[in-house]
Amino acid sequence: MAALAAGVDAPVYLVTQEVMEAIAGFRFHRGALAAADRAPLADAADVVAGTDRLLVVEGVSDNENLGGLFRNAAAFGVGGVLLDPTTADPLYRRSVRVSSGHVLRIPFARVPDWPVPAIARLQAQGFEVAALTPSPTADDLRTLAPAAGRRWALVVGAEGPGLSPAALAAADRRVRITMAPGVDSLNVATAAAIALHHLAAG
Repeated sequence: MAALAAGVDAPVYLVTQEVMEAIAGFRFHRGALAAADRAPLADAADVVAGTDRLLVVEGVSDNENLGGLFRNAAAFGVGGVLLDPTTADPLYRRSVRVSSGHVLRIPFARVPDWPVPAIARLQAQGFEVAALTPSPTADDLRTLAPAAGRRWALVVGAEGPGLSPAALAAADRRVRITMAPGVDSLNVATAAAIALHHLAAG
């Protein structure tokens, strides 16, 4: 037994590469695996109450993109992540790995009444809700003032379909990242990083 945290003991096993690969189900090079009990999912109201900066995710089913979104959220001071019912599980091992473990640090919750009631609830609590979209009719992100001193939520959607029409309509503003001709969109994690950096600049 090895004490890994104050008052907590956990077994640590040293195994061969073959045993490691049999447990993981694939060729594993990182050298360590961990298993832990899943904590109860946080309540969305508690996640929202704990921060003035939110990332809201709709329909992202790619685990690497989801992990990247959590890593970006951590990098730019986002205090909580809200997930719609169709977004993938952030605790899937690939999401955890790509996030560099930040899915274990940033509070997150699912919102079952997505999108209109959930967005309206954020707005009622003083959040300015910005929906990120490649649509040419959206406002240039640079026209959105950095959000110093106010509550804000950035909403992002899956690559391909993007955000649902209902989510786009419910947001306070629709914003886009201006790109060179011939490029229609960015990876969702890359786009979110740019937008979060801009918002956090205040």
